[in-house]
Amino acid sequence: MRALWIAVSLSAATCQRVAEPAPGPPATTAPALKKTSSAAPTPPPSTSASASPNMQTGIAETGRCIQPLVEPPPPREEPASICPHAPDEKPLVLKHGKITVPEAKGAPTIDVEVADTPETEQRGLMYRTKLGAEQGMIFVWPHESIRTFWMHNTCLPLDMLFVALDGTIVGLLEQVPVLNDKVREVACPAAYVLEVNAGWSRRHGVKPGMKLDLKL
Repeated sequence: MRALWIAVSLSAATCQRVAEPAPGPPATTAPALKKTSSAAPTPPPSTSASASPNMQTGIAETGRCIQPLVEPPPPREEPASICPHAPDEKPLVLKHGKITVPEAKGAPTIDVEVADTPETEQRGLMYRTKLGAEQGMIFVWPHESIRTFWMHNTCLPLDMLFVALDGTIVGLLEQVPVLNDKVREVACPAAYVLEVNAGWSRRHGVKPGMKLDLKL
């Protein structure tokens, strides 16, 4: 999966993410999406729905921005029948970590690759044809902001979990379709985005508002 800021032009379509805005007060609504052409880069809202202010729910005690889960769940997406080949043969070396969801049924733990450099963020899960049932990739930033993703050259359908600095899931996009350049995001700022196999979240009862135990 690739993360890319909407302001970037399509000439950078091979990149996953470019320079992000300077830290500032957390936004409570998603900025208007601007496409430079009919096929813009993408990372947040998925096959389910686009982010908009009316999809937000604030938790009164904390003032936390939480985008509720879309109901009914989106239809199941399938892997790409043909996956593009990576432009290079040398695999990227990523750090690994573990993430647990204590509040979900069975307190599932997932092994994650950590994308925390420009190179690994740009590549993400592109060109992959396999991802273990309890494996994923997490994108890491030092501060919260609206994060945007797309599925360019991504051959596996994914769930995307948008996570605040304290580990709270602030939004969750399910069954994001493959090889798709639609911009996707949630309405709440995040410092992490966790990508797992599509269906993992429902299978384990993982929902927005739950907190992740991050060991990265």
